[in-house]
Amino acid sequence: MRWETLTAPELRAMAGPDTLPVLPIGSLEQHGAHLPVWTDSHAAHNIALRAAQLATTRAIVLPPIWLGLSEHHLPYGGTISSDFATFHGMVRSVVRSLKAQGFKKLLIVNGHGGNIEPLAVSVRECAHEFAMAVVAVTWPNAAPAEIGKILTTQANIMHACEGETSLWLAMEPAQVRTDRIPAPGNTPPAPAGYSRFFSFWERAAPTGVRGDARAATAEKGEAILAAVTTAIATAMDNPVLWTQPDPVWDPARSAPG
Repeated sequence: MRWETLTAPELRAMAGPDTLPVLPIGSLEQHGAHLPVWTDSHAAHNIALRAAQLATTRAIVLPPIWLGLSEHHLPYGGTISSDFATFHGMVRSVVRSLKAQGFKKLLIVNGHGGNIEPLAVSVRECAHEFAMAVVAVTWPNAAPAEIGKILTTQANIMHACEGETSLWLAMEPAQVRTDRIPAPGNTPPAPAGYSRFFSFWERAAPTGVRGDARAATAEKGEAILAAVTTAIATAMDNPVLWTQPDPVWDPARSAPG
């Protein structure tokens, strides 16, 4: 189930329409003073592995891409960021390689909010270029209603918050610096319907945290993991996601006359 533990002949034998490669994507960026910079990558990888265990479909989880678009976290330290061209190049390289080996589809499990828009464009480009079913999900969006019922101080996953800290407490509690969890800072949301990119994110979140991590518990983390992995496993088994892509559009064949 883990790509890196298999041999080349074993993976060649698995290639084809019945196997679903899964690519976790995260980031290497600050998560306040209490969580590791590996948070987004670790969560995406862990969730992908757990979902693959639950799914009926045979899924193979690739090692995570840990480099995301995180330039808004650079002022805090500890952050390594990509640009879109490099990010798309990494995703495209994975899709191209899978296609060459005979795989027919790919699920990307994203763990970083800064990747959402770039990943949407990258997935669209790759699906079109390689005529391959490429699907992406940002894990909090897999079960938003369920997550909202689990959290007590916020409605959704934010950053180094009650939700992400709860995940670490469920997965690897020793990684949480519980004595360094800050009180919530001034984190006003953008007006509804508007998108605002904070190139200097520390103005919006001085501590590097958005949300109240003091409310985190391992029990909440386990409940979030259960809800999200169940939803993603269900999607893995959903044939609607993996139908044959539309044929590549050819302007010459569509011209009048």
